Amino acid sequence: MSNLKDMYKTLQKDAFPDTMTITLGDESLVYRKRTWLLDGETKGLRYGENPDQPAALFELVEGSITCGGLTWRGAGKGIVSAMTEAQMVQAGKHPGKTNLTDVDNGANILQYLTAKPAALIMKHNNPCGAAWSDKGIADALHKAFWCDRIAAFGGAVVVNRPFTKEAAEIINANYFEVVAAPAFEDGVVDMLKSRKNLRIMELPGLAHLEELTQSAFLDIKSLADGGVVVQKSFVNRILNAADFLPAQASTKEGLAVAARKPSKQEMEDLQFAWAVEAGVTSNSVIFAKDGATLAIGTGEQDRVGCVELAIHKAYTKYADTLAFTEQHCTLYELKLKAEADPQAAATLADIEARTKAACGGLKGSVIISDGFFPFRDGVDVAMAEGVTAIAHPGGSLRDHEVIMACNEKDVAMVFTGQRSFKH
Repeated sequence: MSNLKDMYKTLQKDAFPDTMTITLGDESLVYRKRTWLLDGETKGLRYGENPDQPAALFELVEGSITCGGLTWRGAGKGIVSAMTEAQMVQAGKHPGKTNLTDVDNGANILQYLTAKPAALIMKHNNPCGAAWSDKGIADALHKAFWCDRIAAFGGAVVVNRPFTKEAAEIINANYFEVVAAPAFEDGVVDMLKSRKNLRIMELPGLAHLEELTQSAFLDIKSLADGGVVVQKSFVNRILNAADFLPAQASTKEGLAVAARKPSKQEMEDLQFAWAVEAGVTSNSVIFAKDGATLAIGTGEQDRVGCVELAIHKAYTKYADTLAFTEQHCTLYELKLKAEADPQAAATLADIEARTKAACGGLKGSVIISDGFFPFRDGVDVAMAEGVTAIAHPGGSLRDHEVIMACNEKDVAMVFTGQRSFKH
């Protein structure tokens, strides 16, 4: 290849058929391939996960299943898969698979955050920042951005309320690839279109996501050997604070132990974080405070390692925020400068000291885990950073040890009664 950059500019022509039918027993689901007329040319997905992978988007248009007596999502419920040319307000370089799956997973999370204006910044199909706010979408987006300014670069912004001019100013001051909203206030699209490569999606379904929370869809996982696994999709059982379960267990000797109940604010933050967890790759934990994520540890093989990873990220992002807002450079630029400049080295040492004193911003936060804590080490590590409340599925043989660890520090705990793994 003469120019490596060409691979990202080359559109992949797919050979997938216009329709796809999946038959389960006596029932069938019929899908149609989605294409759009853009710039006078019919285009499907730009490419798949990587530039050399042709891909196609299919929308469920006919059929339903009744397997297991469950309520399954049928045709006519599409949001991303049903997007029209008119809803693709600006195509930019027109979407590839990762752009659409980021927006889709954003909708997956936002279906559990409909009570307030909420904003997500998605990156590699995981949220790198998430927040909700009574003050509106711009405030939620501002909070989500500062959760992880570094990872937000090139991300997909997904919100559940009409996009405002104040929110658009945040977009134009930074680099994003996608903005998806149920609607845009007057003049906002013109502001956003100054970024020619920005993909702007107006998806009305993002304003009605609560309709999805009571139904499941057929979740299909493809195996490397060509086989498939089908399952009922994850449906969050925690839709309000009352759905959490008291953290109670018994020791081997039969002694009953119970954890402190979270305060109202702690419970709200736990509910928020558990909603975000629905879209995070396992093993994962989320630190949150005041309706915003502080750190997301994802994709780790052990639970305590996941907590440690999230804490490391929190410290790094906190120090970077100080460097960026006070010194107008990134943490990494400051570290490079400090190698030769004594004044920069002193500034760096001060930032690192303040970061340590603030525990990377984690003091007073809550933490949720998508799986139970099999040992007390994970909660001990979290509590050392000032966490005040914890939620996890419960059901470990050592639940009593984990609860007792919390009681030693007067840290609240509740169970979700549900695991939230996402592979």
